[in-house]
Amino acid sequence: QVQLVESGGGLVQAGGSLRLSCAASGEIFSFLPLAWFRQIQGNQREFVARVTIGGVTNYADFVKGRVTVSRAANKLTADLQMNDVQPDDAGTYYCKTWNPIADYWGQGTQVTVYS
Repeated sequence: QVQLVESGGGLVQAGGSLRLSCAASGEIFSFLPLAWFRQIQGNQREFVARVTIGGVTNYADFVKGRVTVSRAANKLTADLQMNDVQPDDAGTYYCKTWNPIADYWGQGTQVTVYS
């Protein structure tokens, strides 16, 4: 019903920046929020940032000041701008949307950080 595809992951130097994108398809998405999660090796998947269809954003404390989430004008793409990336930011980043009865996840994009 809803498909999410992440992109933009890759290799980045510590202290550098990268921009992740989440491309959504499906009419239901237009009425749902969009969130980014990440899974670091050895940890549970954790919330990173969220943007509502109206543009209201929320961030996890551990990324405040380094991450900005935004939504394209067409409401079908959400970006996660990551600045000052650190080695412990490495992992798989997932895009998520949901409604009262279901969650929808992308397959994730890998972020690798080198010093």
